[in-house]
Amino acid sequence: MCGLSGKLNFDRHQPVDPALLRQMTDLLAHRGPDGRGEYLFGPVALGHRRLSIIDLETGAQPMSNEDGTVWVVFNGEIYNFRELRKELEGQGHIFRSSSDTEVIVHLYEQIGDRCVDRLRGMFAFALWDARRYRLLLARDHVGIKPLYFANTGKSLIFASEIKSLLADPELARTVNLRSLDRFLSHYYLPGQETLLEGIFKLAPGSTLTVEDGAVKTQPFWDLRVDGEPRSQSFDDAVAELRELLSRSIEAHMVSDVPVGVLLSGGVDSTGILAYAAQYAQRPLHTFTMGFAGQGFADERPYARLASKAFSTVHHEISMSAEDFRDFLPRYVWHMEEPVCEPPAVGLYFVSALARDASIKVLLSGEGGDEAFGGYSEYRNLLLLERLKDVFGKRSGLLRRGFEGLAKAGWARGSHYAALVDRPLSDYYYSRTAGPTTPFNRLKSSLYNTDLLQELGAGPAEMPTQRLFAHVKDASRLARMLYVDTRTWLPDDLLVKADKMTMAASVELRVPLLDVSILEFAASLPPQYKVAGWNLKRILKAALAPSIPSAIIKRKKTGFPVPYGEWMRTELKAFVFDTLLASDAATSAYFSPAAVRGLLQTHQEGRGCSKEVFSLLVLEMWLRKFTPLSGFCRIGQSPSPEGTQSSPLRAPAARDLASVR
Repeated sequence: MCGLSGKLNFDRHQPVDPALLRQMTDLLAHRGPDGRGEYLFGPVALGHRRLSIIDLETGAQPMSNEDGTVWVVFNGEIYNFRELRKELEGQGHIFRSSSDTEVIVHLYEQIGDRCVDRLRGMFAFALWDARRYRLLLARDHVGIKPLYFANTGKSLIFASEIKSLLADPELARTVNLRSLDRFLSHYYLPGQETLLEGIFKLAPGSTLTVEDGAVKTQPFWDLRVDGEPRSQSFDDAVAELRELLSRSIEAHMVSDVPVGVLLSGGVDSTGILAYAAQYAQRPLHTFTMGFAGQGFADERPYARLASKAFSTVHHEISMSAEDFRDFLPRYVWHMEEPVCEPPAVGLYFVSALARDASIKVLLSGEGGDEAFGGYSEYRNLLLLERLKDVFGKRSGLLRRGFEGLAKAGWARGSHYAALVDRPLSDYYYSRTAGPTTPFNRLKSSLYNTDLLQELGAGPAEMPTQRLFAHVKDASRLARMLYVDTRTWLPDDLLVKADKMTMAASVELRVPLLDVSILEFAASLPPQYKVAGWNLKRILKAALAPSIPSAIIKRKKTGFPVPYGEWMRTELKAFVFDTLLASDAATSAYFSPAAVRGLLQTHQEGRGCSKEVFSLLVLEMWLRKFTPLSGFCRIGQSPSPEGTQSSPLRAPAARDLASVR
């Protein structure tokens, strides 16, 4: 796991400034504290920061082929690199290292851009072919590893993180108003645009090439969900899934440094641990966290149960409201885009705990819910759509029924009543948001006149609608899972997973997102995943013999950071002072009176925690990455500490425990 950066000037006679490459690369030091490397040749430059995981002695980057005509910088892990290396050696290629990075170089020499089709793992890389004067960027199938780029017209700039791009003074740094609106619709930024004009994410499963002055992006993989479901029996499918899980987790255990497991106390992470324990060459370390204070949901008892079942060395940490607040400036700096993901703060602390325990690689259960249908909203919306089928033209009766339930005290009644007359493709933005959220209802009063005029009168474009249309012939569940796999997963969950673990200089691996598992899950009949009230049916059946029954049977809780309660109590003054400051950056876009009203609604316990946190991180993002004068540009890279430099407290020794 590493960080990469680079630049290609389109004018072959214009060399890249070595000082710029050095600055771009050093901004990624947290991603690779174990080494740095550079390749500069006239108008092309590649930079790399290394976190040593495989081939500790000879795996330094940038790495080249035998004659130095092909160079690569790479972030990630290729889990089938040994098989590929053996094949390539049989074709006459000579290797100088034992790393997976070198496989990419020789595979490209052998089959060109189609090398990405053969790579199994998580990856983002930049490859320079000096013979063809050609640059190739690539990002893994699902988007586990990030890769950003900007085409200035004079050059292509690329890096693992946005802050590295911002070191280049060529970039005109302007807030993207469409993205600002999209963030408030989704609570994250789906699609390739970022919150800065001209800076883009390379889409998952895509390549970008620069050759003869032409910049071209092209997909190389997509998850197929609209084919005929397999006719395999449920029991046979369970047996096949167990084999796929075993192979994936065995491959993800390959490392020259110790591997640990992140434990949430849920089915997915415990299942990962069960298989990892079979392949561990040394005692496994497991990590979880809880929250200081009374009355908060606590995952730690279930994590301890899993640890005991598999005899791990277990570590815990507790996070307080003060810890949460003090880390927020760095949360914004490392996430680089405003994302309403409070659990990400906890992920940083538990990753730092792993690093303190000398564990540089962690396995996570991320992805199981999107592959196998683990969220209650899947079940709820399937039921809603079936009710709409039954009621047909009597939809008004169904709507009134939901409205009656709302009056009787069911908080979600109004939400579902508003969806009765809308098609699934229209209202399913993703599982995080939809047309009934406070932001989407209140934009006309929240947005100030300038912003409304800039955006125009039309509704915001929803990337999810385009994706729904792409798989219009698939089942309802398949369409929701596909949309989440293409948006919510790479643009929220995997951003959080990568950025927060890398902030702690730890590599996170996600075995449930192996392409073989994703494609298998997509081929299953819907009822193998969601059946009645049963979520993740086949995954639970596959894991049931291996993990404690109390974990299989427990209700899903996610990672319940009590940020809403904290913002109403210990952090109230911090939130109000930040968002209602006379020089608040968000006042360039939003009505201060509407913001105050939203804060008051939250204080009264009437929801809006996500909205308040979203505004909070947006305010801090604007202060770190833009000037404070509204729709304008910034002239230099922001410092990590920004304008709200709260010191980051290290986890207190009293909060840490290590038990056998």
